[in-house]
Amino acid sequence: MDINVIGVPLSYGCDIDGVNFGPKILREYGIIDIIKKNGHNVFDMGDIYVPTLSKELKYRDHPKMKYLNPIIEINTNLANNVYCSLKGSGFPFVIGGDHALGMGSIAGASNFFKDMAVIWVDAHGDINTFETSPSGNLHGVPLAASMNVGDSSVTNIYYNGEKVKPENVYLLGCRDIDSGELALANELNLNMYTMETVGERGLENVLKEIIEKIKESNVDGVHLSFDIDVLDSSLVPGTGTPVPNGFSIDEGKEVFTQLLSEKFITSMDFVELNPVIDNEDKRTVTNCIEILEHIFKNIDK
Repeated sequence: MDINVIGVPLSYGCDIDGVNFGPKILREYGIIDIIKKNGHNVFDMGDIYVPTLSKELKYRDHPKMKYLNPIIEINTNLANNVYCSLKGSGFPFVIGGDHALGMGSIAGASNFFKDMAVIWVDAHGDINTFETSPSGNLHGVPLAASMNVGDSSVTNIYYNGEKVKPENVYLLGCRDIDSGELALANELNLNMYTMETVGERGLENVLKEIIEKIKESNVDGVHLSFDIDVLDSSLVPGTGTPVPNGFSIDEGKEVFTQLLSEKFITSMDFVELNPVIDNEDKRTVTNCIEILEHIFKNIDK
């Protein structure tokens, strides 16, 4: 398979310095070689341009949401890169950077596929809107925006309107959901599999249900967006919003084993690694590399 690695050194969506170094550190720790040694062709497409901005300007474009226009521009550029990758029969593998980039990767992929599904593996729902966001951080809105929920400035990235139907969205591993997000999830009847659900039903059974639903939906593409904070906070000290009671490394690997074995994943995100706040033994980076090794061993050749 031709893997197109696209870096997005974005930190404005979470407003925490350091996550912008995620793509750089993953390259330094050998992500390109990992892909190659597992039998894939790899094309490092470099990084999407991210301008240097003053913190004093974070509310310049909107009274509540931070760095709005630059994030829109970055995501528009990312969307076009993802679309071009798919158009060239490649597999876009987007490395972040914070999860606000999900708006761009989903927009690009959905412009290529007629009817796409999204599997959002994250401790958080990321389905806030400008009205419900408690922080003003845009990494909390990308999935809502992709479903055409929220302000038109973010719902219309790359092209106007809905990128993915709510019934084709699957949230997995979430356990830190804001009240506004919960209300939206209930309103849209989203396929939400919290860690409580996983604990009650078992990860294998939850993954089996997601796979069956996707196959029954007859979508022609599946975007998998993986936020490392879905892992237990003890495993990823180097992420901006760690949450306890998450997946183990083995459970994280199992997610990829099961989903990638179906050969329906067509693009991916890997986000929220912040090497600056990692602990001294680089636990987060090391665990990320272990997960990435597993991904590229299991992804379709």
